[in-house]
Amino acid sequence: MSIRNLQFLFAPKSVAIVGASQRPGSVGATVYRNMLAGGFKGDIYPVNPKHSAFDGRRVFHSLAQLPRAPELAVICTPAPTVPGLIAQLGELGCRAAVVLSAGMDGAARHGGTLRQAMLNAAQPHLLRILGPNCVGLLVPGIGLNASFAPVNALPGRLAFVSQSGALVTGLLDWAAARKIGFSSFVSLGDGSDVDFGDLLDYLAADPGTDAILLYVESLRHARKFMSAARGAARGKPTLIVKAGRAAEAAHAAFSHTGALAGSDLVYDAAVRRAGMLRVYSTGELFDAAEMLSRRQPLRGERLAILTNGGGPGVMATDALIAGGGALAALAPETLTRLSAALPSNWSHGDPVDIIGDAPPERYEAALRALLAGKDSDALLLIHAPTAIAGSAAIARTLLPLLRAADRPVLTCWLGGASVAEARRLCQDAGVPAFDTPEAAVQAFLQQVRYRRNQNLLMQAPSAGGSGAPDREAARALVRAVLARGETAVAAPEAMAILAAYGIPVVGTATVATAGEAARAAARLGYPVALKLLSPDVTHKSDVGGVVLDIADERALREAAEAIGERLARLRPGARTAGFTVQAMARRPRAVELIVGVSTDPVFGPVVLFGQGGVAVEAAPDQAIALPPLNRVLAADLIDRTRVARLLAGYRDRPPADRAALCDVLVRIGQFAADTPELMELDINPLLADAGGVLALDARMRLAPAAPGARGADRLAILPYPEQLARTVHWEGQDLLVRPIRPEDGAAHQAFFAALTPEDVHFRMFGALRELTPAQLARFTQIDYAREMAFIATRTGAGGQAETLGVARVVADPDNIRGEFAVTVRSDLKGRGLGRLLLARLLEYCRAEGLCELRGTALPDNARMLALARELGFSVAAGDDAAEMRLLLHPDAGALV
Repeated sequence: MSIRNLQFLFAPKSVAIVGASQRPGSVGATVYRNMLAGGFKGDIYPVNPKHSAFDGRRVFHSLAQLPRAPELAVICTPAPTVPGLIAQLGELGCRAAVVLSAGMDGAARHGGTLRQAMLNAAQPHLLRILGPNCVGLLVPGIGLNASFAPVNALPGRLAFVSQSGALVTGLLDWAAARKIGFSSFVSLGDGSDVDFGDLLDYLAADPGTDAILLYVESLRHARKFMSAARGAARGKPTLIVKAGRAAEAAHAAFSHTGALAGSDLVYDAAVRRAGMLRVYSTGELFDAAEMLSRRQPLRGERLAILTNGGGPGVMATDALIAGGGALAALAPETLTRLSAALPSNWSHGDPVDIIGDAPPERYEAALRALLAGKDSDALLLIHAPTAIAGSAAIARTLLPLLRAADRPVLTCWLGGASVAEARRLCQDAGVPAFDTPEAAVQAFLQQVRYRRNQNLLMQAPSAGGSGAPDREAARALVRAVLARGETAVAAPEAMAILAAYGIPVVGTATVATAGEAARAAARLGYPVALKLLSPDVTHKSDVGGVVLDIADERALREAAEAIGERLARLRPGARTAGFTVQAMARRPRAVELIVGVSTDPVFGPVVLFGQGGVAVEAAPDQAIALPPLNRVLAADLIDRTRVARLLAGYRDRPPADRAALCDVLVRIGQFAADTPELMELDINPLLADAGGVLALDARMRLAPAAPGARGADRLAILPYPEQLARTVHWEGQDLLVRPIRPEDGAAHQAFFAALTPEDVHFRMFGALRELTPAQLARFTQIDYAREMAFIATRTGAGGQAETLGVARVVADPDNIRGEFAVTVRSDLKGRGLGRLLLARLLEYCRAEGLCELRGTALPDNARMLALARELGFSVAAGDDAAEMRLLLHPDAGALV
């Protein structure tokens, strides 16, 4: 739904407990006791028709008796009472409720379910509901414990949202024992109204929350979740435990990729693309949250290991390499500094073994030498206790360096009581401390994965960004198949569609008889491959329906006869539609791959890549990504498979043409975004070698789409909206006004550099000499589902694109109001470009149904204020009179 009224959920000034009780063991009694014990400073209104007081505190017989509308209500009563209570609360003016009741799928009095009746009752009042069937909500900072959890939560700066009630109660106890605190702790329950997307949007803007932790069992609204998750992950570490890692919906399907719909691989792909970090246990969750929220961000992926023992250093190295990490290659100057500070028998490499008799001073010298170099991105300090130097003394000596380090430093204190004090000193100073080398390395690898996912978060590819396919030819073939009442696209038509999208395919002919096959083979040239065509056979090799390297016509006719005999024996009654004849592809050094598309029930179309051939199911090696893709995302998809190592070349085999392979993946994602009818696609095998790529076989499954449906509507991530680009005429030249994209970063930095200090002050309300990388990313790498930035661009000197101006709007998650800004290059001001850009922005806002457009300008920004008035904005002084507020309802604007 939205974040509307969620402030009453997280920061209420009064709470009504409907169904409060003193009956031991009841939910109402537990919630009432927790509310009193939590230290909540607002008003608490117990509601129970059978009591007038609990321990001297007034109890209200009904909601009508309350002295005022509660800002939050906690409902502990049976499910049939909930819709009526929600209706009463809404009429009173309550705007948020926690519904603990289970059983809401039962029938309501006037038809439908109790759940729907509850939602219907809440909707006219915009009353937000957490639950039903949840444990409740805790906000320790204000003493709010609106739950029936057995223990309270400690205050902290981590927000935790869980779909599992059982996990909530156990995890609270676990966290309390480890002194882990929370800004909020939310049991989502059924998520009938307030869901993960709403909570991510709210918590992303919560100044009391440093990191967001999620326990997810299932999702419903993929695009809403992805937009909210991407928005949250841009500003705060956002971590997820996804339950159900085993294959959830693997089943016999039309294609290999189709069998992966609903699989855990899809959730992995979504988490990566959202810039979140997935972990696999609650312990890992909190370790990672601590690392990511307290320490410096990881700048690279090279780890330097400092140890006083060879064995622990080797253990750490093994864990690092097994996890896909990399040791730092120490530069000569770093080695020189270390050699000057260490005994001659030190290891002279990474890991840096400073020998077991190392005193604190040797540790300090080695740590200084490593921190002085630029050849590592993080450090791991391992200490095994010895009788020569006390662990606590070493920790005290190193803490000033550890606190001041310009990169993440992890520590591992091996042992028990003898290193406990050193471990405590580090933890108290905010320096991560681990019990084993493997645990420390795992924490580092989590940072590596998080950094990679953050890089993927910044990608915003176009749905048509890899050259112009022949969409009309492909659409005609798709329509022709569906017009025949068919959904299965056999290899010949599937290959023709791929060719329309620029994917290299082997020469193929479709024939009905062995005689036609012989004539086709003569045209293509021997040797050829002969393949069965049957609408009743999914995998041709299962029935011996593929014969390769046929050298002449006689062998071809014998192969056709043998295929028919095998089909009759193995699949009696299966229909035969003829054969395909293909020229044999002589590429002995090529790697067989599979590329495909599946339609996930939650996330829509997904792209698969992996090792192909007939053993694709027996020895799966596959990865999945959400389309659309660009080359960066395609390369990441390739690198997540084992077959990537074969593609890199080995022995006398040169590397495969990686660029050509990336282009295939981009084009397949483009096809999925263009084609709402596409349900499944397999290209298997796709040959890849140094000479490029070649598709040898393909099959598709289609389904009719609703009139007017667009393929991009099914994508979990809205692609670059290239359809919004316009060519406009300005001062005798054509400009392109289009949405901004990540590739505009360099041009946008140059645009900012061309602004005068005065214009920067007008735009930023302060002095700023240049955009930081983070600011540049924020301006150019946007979520088009929630934000739009139109730039006016032209080709400048040297053929480089120039950004002349930008108009931007950021909508709230409800798509009700948006904040806008317009900036024009300083040397072009006063020439109508700002008006042109703002006109395009208003046109967009109207089309998107935005109800209200707001902006802020400084009182001395006369040009902006005049333009706003000209276009119908109301202009008034802000609350502090230091700025002017601009307001427009787009449908009432002066533009036509």
